[in-house]
Amino acid sequence: MGSWTETRTQWSAQWVERKPQLLALAVGLVVGPLISNYLGWQVTSGNARTQVRAGIVETQATYCDVRARIAVEAPGKLDWSARLELARKWSVMPGTDSADSDVANACERKLQI
Repeated sequence: MGSWTETRTQWSAQWVERKPQLLALAVGLVVGPLISNYLGWQVTSGNARTQVRAGIVETQATYCDVRARIAVEAPGKLDWSARLELARKWSVMPGTDSADSDVANACERKLQI
């Protein structure tokens, strides 16, 4: 019986000693992800899709820009509507039937330079 009382007393002492640390750990596990998400430190699936889409559009716009510059010597001298039509023509990617409007607009911006 004496050893059970001593063990219980030791556990009580350890609990009192570690209770603040365990409480802080529990609060950190709950509040930490909420704060990091609020501050934008986590990449959500929607944000990842947006970044991937922006990268694809940028790559396709660069491809469109190169092809349009081969076809027209000085596309920067064209007016806005002519540049947009040129961009729409060359923004049709291989394997597709129509131009993506985001790619055409990005290509037109590249052709201004």
